[in-house]
Amino acid sequence: MEPVSRRALLIGGGSGVALATAAALNWDTASRLWWRVPGVDKQRKEGEVDQPGVRWIAASEANLRFADRPADYVIDRVVIHVTESDFRTAVKVFRDPLHEAAAHYLVRAEDGRTVQMVRELDVAYHAGNRGYNERSIGIEHEGFVDRPGNFTEEMYRSSARLTARICERYGIPVDRGHIVGHNEVPGADHTDPGPHWDWKRYMAYVRQARAGSGKA
Repeated sequence: MEPVSRRALLIGGGSGVALATAAALNWDTASRLWWRVPGVDKQRKEGEVDQPGVRWIAASEANLRFADRPADYVIDRVVIHVTESDFRTAVKVFRDPLHEAAAHYLVRAEDGRTVQMVRELDVAYHAGNRGYNERSIGIEHEGFVDRPGNFTEEMYRSSARLTARICERYGIPVDRGHIVGHNEVPGADHTDPGPHWDWKRYMAYVRQARAGSGKA
């Protein structure tokens, strides 16, 4: 069999060359976008947190999915939860691989102390809706939906500062369309944060903190 000349390839095999060229271009484009593939693991440091001043306590890896947010999933929501338990129990269940759920942050009632249990770049299983899990940060608050006394001034202000900084980091509008309750997530079967959560008060604190007024 006679070898095919370069000229024959260029003239008679133009379609093949075009396909090869297109494939090369597609590969090059894909290679530049590797970081947009969900699940690519960014470099992490043990105990590193996204919010200054919070303490790190790792949730079980079974209760989250490693990701590269906001590179692979845009973050445009904050979801407000209430634990329906005390603080210590909430930490325990989020560290339990059989629980199948965890939030990014947990805020204590008595003093507003906050722990981070999932990095913001990762997808926490907190909202009961895959799309919302991928696009949101979940904040749990110690307490019970039928006990208004659980929602202390310290909790509101600490959580509001956290939410304000999250909104600042990701360009999230400070409004009720983007800061929502767990009960407002499409398909959710939860009632938290419940009727005693003071949304008017909370949103005022978030806006104050976001504006840098120093009052929240």
